[in-house]
Amino acid sequence: MSTAIEIRDVNKQFVLRHTRSMKEAFVWLMKGRKGDLSERFHALSDVSLTIQEGETVALLGFNGSGKSTLLKHISGVMRPDTGSVHTRGRVAGLIEVGAGFHPDLSGRDNVYLNGAILGMERAEIEERFDSIVEFSEIGQFIDTEVKFYSSGMYLRLAFSVAVHTDPEVFLIDEILAVGDEPFQKKCLAKIAELAAEGKTLVVVSHDLDMVARICDRGVLLDHGKILMDGPVDEVVERLRAS
Repeated sequence: MSTAIEIRDVNKQFVLRHTRSMKEAFVWLMKGRKGDLSERFHALSDVSLTIQEGETVALLGFNGSGKSTLLKHISGVMRPDTGSVHTRGRVAGLIEVGAGFHPDLSGRDNVYLNGAILGMERAEIEERFDSIVEFSEIGQFIDTEVKFYSSGMYLRLAFSVAVHTDPEVFLIDEILAVGDEPFQKKCLAKIAELAAEGKTLVVVSHDLDMVARICDRGVLLDHGKILMDGPVDEVVERLRAS
């Protein structure tokens, strides 16, 4: 079995700037602007993780644990301050609703734009266009500018484009919380189909029951560090007990 995702000693910090009182700002100025009015937040600390081809992995943890940040590093949306992230094959998925969509373009144009961003050739997009539109259930709105779409319509089209790229690695971040229940079920069925085909899945979700159904492996994060890595049922049980 080949490695699909290799994460080695990844660190990521964000600078948090706080609004200080006039007194604090005055003292800071009188000290010659010494010291920092901001603080650093360690989103990921020395994270190492190897995911094999065909594994279905859930990144779990409370808000602020680093799971979405880690997923963004896998997708390439973020780069680590130190450490490395390597992926094998085409990576696609839903990190943010409508990411890569241009609001002033129609749904049709955005299918071509988003497909190209995700690594599809124009001929591939043309071949799968009807299937993308059919799955998305956008129908007559495909030629409407996407700035007029609801968040649910964004989700439908974005998800449909992503799954039709035929990725080797598929990433999902809480996106299925958006949209109506029938479409959520349709998405889950498609994700299960990808897993059955041997695709590598990495999922971030607060829906622990859904995660337990889809994934075999769980990785529990807390304050940017991996606390537990094992069978998803055991990791979910530990998180619920926290």
